[in-house]
Amino acid sequence: METSLRYGGDSSALKINKTPTSNNKKGPQTVRYASDASGSALKIYAKQKFHIDSNTRLQLNGELDTRIGAPTFFSALLRYFPPELSAKIGAGLQYTKREKLHYTMHGKKSFPLIPDQFVNFVIKGRCDLDKEFKQPTPSGAAELVWNIVDFQKDQELRLKVGYEIFDKIPYVQVRENNWTFTADANGKWNVKYNL
Repeated sequence: METSLRYGGDSSALKINKTPTSNNKKGPQTVRYASDASGSALKIYAKQKFHIDSNTRLQLNGELDTRIGAPTFFSALLRYFPPELSAKIGAGLQYTKREKLHYTMHGKKSFPLIPDQFVNFVIKGRCDLDKEFKQPTPSGAAELVWNIVDFQKDQELRLKVGYEIFDKIPYVQVRENNWTFTADANGKWNVKYNL
């Protein structure tokens, strides 16, 4: 089972302190994270994969929001990896606190830009449907991904620059071994640590 901790919020959670020091001299600016910000939360995320055959697996995901003390997300997804396409396709059920139970379909295709496959152009898409198969909610992104193996001794780095097509939001992601930082142009961000 893969388990990770995610902490995220929006730009209002970051505070810059410009308060002068006691002797009326302007002190250095400090940046701190305001844990009382309304958009911030620590979430515990778990993923378990069950291999059905060499190209198919059942993936279960769940998330617990520690701010409200309740699960906010659960999904069961059947994923297929057709070797002739170098792609990933998935379909399943998903529960979120806001949208309740719905169906979901995923697809992802990677195109190597150089022969060693360390730099890729990735297209991914998703469509969620309600229980009556109405009101589709599509999402999709185009990403440029650079995987740097052995950036330093025992350190792998992945840099990702992407664009959310339907919401028209650019984003960046930096992953270093177990740490992942993601931020978008709207000021939303999260930090994830894989246990």
